[in-house]
Amino acid sequence: MSGAGAVGGTGGLSGSRSERPEGIDELLDRVRLDLDRVEAAEAYASATAADALLVDIRYAALRERDGLIPGALVVERNELEWRLDPQGSHRAAEATSHDLRVVVVCNEGYASSLAAVSLRQLGLHRATDLVGGFQAWKAAGLPVSE
Repeated sequence: MSGAGAVGGTGGLSGSRSERPEGIDELLDRVRLDLDRVEAAEAYASATAADALLVDIRYAALRERDGLIPGALVVERNELEWRLDPQGSHRAAEATSHDLRVVVVCNEGYASSLAAVSLRQLGLHRATDLVGGFQAWKAAGLPVSE
């Protein structure tokens, strides 16, 4: 591991760091500035019009407990970049172009923001995420299947 959080190097054990490491809340606030995050109704309309691919990154237990978004591509978080990279050897059939609009869905809208930024780093410049995640989708009364 390297960077500000690594043990050793500058700051190591001396405790004399000039900068405080960025916390997760600050990181989320910062990365979300570049995301055009969408609300559930907009995600539904975009997916229905085939203008966006919804990608559900929730783990299996949550999908089994709460259901699925019909038509969403299910890709667990640890496989996301490999499955959505249009140049990747393990890409999903839906990963056709860097211009693809991807809306990442997690359970509550936190992990999906970081995942969307990761996809943007792969060149998927229209990647974003669903505000409030699957729980917001369900609360909005949008379709869910078992």
